[in-house]
Amino acid sequence: MPEPILEVRHITKLFGSVIALSDVSAKIYPGEVTCLLGDNGAGKSTLIKILSGVYQPTEGEYYFEGRRVVFNSPREALDHGIATVYQDLSLIPLMPIWRNFFLGSEPEKGWGPFRRYDIDLAKRTVRTELAKMGIIIRDPDQPVGTMSGGERQSIAICRAIYFGAKVLILDEPTAALGVKQAGIVLHYIVQAKRRGLGVIFITHNPNHAYPVGDRFIILRRGRVLGDFRKGEVEKDALMNLMAGGEDLAQLQRELEQTGEEQ
Repeated sequence: MPEPILEVRHITKLFGSVIALSDVSAKIYPGEVTCLLGDNGAGKSTLIKILSGVYQPTEGEYYFEGRRVVFNSPREALDHGIATVYQDLSLIPLMPIWRNFFLGSEPEKGWGPFRRYDIDLAKRTVRTELAKMGIIIRDPDQPVGTMSGGERQSIAICRAIYFGAKVLILDEPTAALGVKQAGIVLHYIVQAKRRGLGVIFITHNPNHAYPVGDRFIILRRGRVLGDFRKGEVEKDALMNLMAGGEDLAQLQRELEQTGEEQ
């Protein structure tokens, strides 16, 4: 087993008197998909904001490539190779694919006052890099807004890889997609894993997580409820843990008792 590329130990995050995370530990390995599962309010968003440098933990330690780190901003995390693709994707619908791909990191040619955007290089690069991920685009001038949700997610993933991501954090990438489009995104998640990235796939849908995941971390009410490798847990067990199987069973017993009393 290789060393983890990213690790958090005993992370706690407080917002005033509210405990968002409590004693959370996790390891992310290169070339693996780690699925972070949990229902709404489980603490998933808080944890990824700590991993991506948006928040500082109240307690706990953060290690990247074996060294303890403190990220004061998302830019610092990105400079280390930790890229986060949020649900809104940070893509501009009216702009063409190539401009979105290089937004904020435009390639230039010329020198001094004659430097200008190298449009030809940008378009060639977009075609080449997307093709490496198995994405064949019809026209790099196509506005991103005319593409499907799955295609847009795939472009955001490919962009992060091109700019040197070592860890790719995907925040609910399949949440608003239909079955076919979700399948497209899951395919590119596997492609990113095969290229050696450590992928963190945040979702509340075990049906999406189980086919691509190598490790499953279940959060519930800010705590780690379980940390399993794929061979250690079945999909039904994941669903039961996420749904709060014990709580549901207790509710069922109470309803049965109420029925008996009547």
